[in-house]
Amino acid sequence: MPRLRGTLLIVRDEFATQASNVAAYVEKIAHDLVAIRRELHTHPELAWQEQRTTGLIEDRLTSVGVACQRLPRSGLIADVGTGDGPVVALRADMDALPVHDTTEDPWRSTVPGVAHACGHDVHTTALLGAAHALAEMDAHGQLPGRVRLLFQPAEEVMPGGALGVISSGGLEGVSRLFALHCDPTLDVGRVGLREGPITGAADALGVHLKGRGGHTSRPHNTQDLTYALAKIVSDLPAVLSRRLDPRAGASVVWGEIRAGTAKNVIPSMGEAAGTVRMLDADAWRAAREVITTMIHELAAPYGVEVEVEYVRGVPPVVNDSTSIVLLASAALSAIGEDAVTNTAQTLGGEDFAWYLESVPGAMARLGTRTPGGPTYDLHQGNLRVDEGAVAVGAKLLAAAAVRSLDHAAVTLASEDGGLGKHRRSTDSITN
Repeated sequence: MPRLRGTLLIVRDEFATQASNVAAYVEKIAHDLVAIRRELHTHPELAWQEQRTTGLIEDRLTSVGVACQRLPRSGLIADVGTGDGPVVALRADMDALPVHDTTEDPWRSTVPGVAHACGHDVHTTALLGAAHALAEMDAHGQLPGRVRLLFQPAEEVMPGGALGVISSGGLEGVSRLFALHCDPTLDVGRVGLREGPITGAADALGVHLKGRGGHTSRPHNTQDLTYALAKIVSDLPAVLSRRLDPRAGASVVWGEIRAGTAKNVIPSMGEAAGTVRMLDADAWRAAREVITTMIHELAAPYGVEVEVEYVRGVPPVVNDSTSIVLLASAALSAIGEDAVTNTAQTLGGEDFAWYLESVPGAMARLGTRTPGGPTYDLHQGNLRVDEGAVAVGAKLLAAAAVRSLDHAAVTLASEDGGLGKHRRSTDSITN
């Protein structure tokens, strides 16, 4: 990240000792972290069913003296450290996908049709590793504040589990938060960062049509539902770019289309389902009304009954600029001078976005590809990760928390008129 590198080196020396401690504590348990990740991968659990996973996390945290608060359905919240100052939060998602594991690894899924095909087992284990490192720092008086651990259920469904974590008090007192997501296009040891929108808003769209069917030889005596459905499916994506700001990157893509059972019968029912995605939060807030109106307008000439099912999913993840610099500083110091790289936007949805509606923060992309090895795709049953990424993720999360606590403390002190020499460091971070 050439644009940030000079700025980051200004603050690096003050953070070097803490980052070195973080890295050393994680390395001590790196082998155990791989074993935990394999345990989670072997026993994946779908959204809202993560009871075994929650129990494993609770046992591990309790073993290092961290008290846990279980969430109502699954997942938990825990704090490491003490103090009344700003709290920094770290979040990991825990759920698996309804996908068959097609790998031949000894630790492949033992649950038919369920697999950690998005890397949430890596996210969960990395946060556990960060928790162990932070607890050890706290025991040695090295942790400059309090870190909240958010082990969140149900990221893969709409609405996701982030809203439940928030309603259970997960963000109370939190001034900044961080998360990571596996990226199989990046080599292990690399961290992809981007300021601003990094993922898209994602909503679910369903269209249900009813009409007077009949014989295909007499379409004028019917309400040609199949033709109406085809017009909606083909024209809605095109017209959308004329109703929403094209800079929003709005995209409608259909995954299901159903109508009819015979080639010479115009059916009386049909439906289509897909997703709506975009990068702009303002456009996302307007999208439901705009799209619903457009669907009714497209169907109107054919006289069919229209029902639109529009489920709001998640807004875009918009990375805060200060949080990105803090993450980059943590990565460079705890992982290595070549750790940080720029990353592109995607239209994939992430319910981490709900947290960022209330608190500044950022999500990083964690490289999971073995250098020189194949590139896999997320949400596929053949996904494999280089397990060295688990320790890298743990170092990144723990170092980002400590770096952010330092930044918060220096900012508060400078606002009170003290620590003049640190003010220069803070200014270099926030510019």
